[in-house]
Amino acid sequence: MMQTLTLIGQIDANGHLRLDVPTQLPPGEVELVLVINPASSTPTASHKYDFSDLAGTLQWRGDAIATQRTLRDEW
Repeated sequence: MMQTLTLIGQIDANGHLRLDVPTQLPPGEVELVLVINPASSTPTASHKYDFSDLAGTLQWRGDAIATQRTLRDEW
């Protein structure tokens, strides 16, 4: 039985993260997938990508409306 947990951890002064997670699993090896995402005091919405560096570099060749209609017809 796979379990997915979301926890808030604390990194100590030595850069170590220690986990103590009670489970309902029997003793033995388990596979862990750990994603460490630093907590931020600012909302993630403020980290929007600035696309201004792409302005003028992309060129469309063809009829954009016709292509869009073709894609919609495929749905």
